[in-house]
Amino acid sequence: MTQTPDDTADLNAPTPEQVGAMWDRSGDLLSMALGDSAVHIGMFVPLDANPPVTTLLGLADLAQDRQTEFLIDNIALTPNDHLLDIGCGTGGPAIRLARRTGARVTGINVSKSQLARCDERLADSGLADRVEFTYGNVMELDHPDASYDAAWSIDCFPHLCDRPAGLRETLRVLRPGGRFLLTEFALRGTPDHSALDSFARLWTSPPPTPFPTLLGQIQEAGFRIARVQNMTPNIAVLGEMLHVLFRDRRDEIEQRHGSEAVAYADPLVEHFRTFSREHLDYYLLLLVKPEG
Repeated sequence: MTQTPDDTADLNAPTPEQVGAMWDRSGDLLSMALGDSAVHIGMFVPLDANPPVTTLLGLADLAQDRQTEFLIDNIALTPNDHLLDIGCGTGGPAIRLARRTGARVTGINVSKSQLARCDERLADSGLADRVEFTYGNVMELDHPDASYDAAWSIDCFPHLCDRPAGLRETLRVLRPGGRFLLTEFALRGTPDHSALDSFARLWTSPPPTPFPTLLGQIQEAGFRIARVQNMTPNIAVLGEMLHVLFRDRRDEIEQRHGSEAVAYADPLVEHFRTFSREHLDYYLLLLVKPEG
């Protein structure tokens, strides 16, 4: 005999006592995994998200897009402006900025594979008249003095072996009054050497410096600091999400990149989770090249 939906509901419906017993038995366990603010479904996805996301990876993509939009709001370009995108990644933020503001964008990167992806995205965007991507190292720019109205660097400066040189070169190519929007890590506390080493190997970067060191280098380069925004909660959540997604997609990652790559990344991902929660701050800084 085929069951109807009502029949199934009757068979599976718990009694109030069973519901209460479940929460008595497992409520604390669920709150440890889902949060204990209210023990209900949270609004992970904004109501206006299009398309809505239903996976952690989709949520990560949405978070990156929201970050890009926030940065575009803060750099405040006009259609007459020309921006240098330092460490342009795979091109998404540059194209999004050009489409939204009408400004011109020149993106530079030291990764040839990422530049190839930039060119693919640019070909599909219809914005080749306003956006270009090229190989470039911010510590040794071959661009003329005062050739850009603005610059931004999204998570690129943590990789630099000589951050002061990158700051000086960025200042040089900006016009007087030009704006530079920068995201950067800062060290909190005193982690042990193994934690710093794991971070440096995973991120391919020198160890982060304390925030006052970063501010001192910015001022020594000649920039005026117009705004500082503490974005640290985002890097802590990123560490948690990276850990979960790496574990969840481990087999897929191994199939694509090989067992040696996974074995190398395994302990680094675990250490980064702890390091990003306990020792890593994340800042957004709006800098200005002084007039005259």
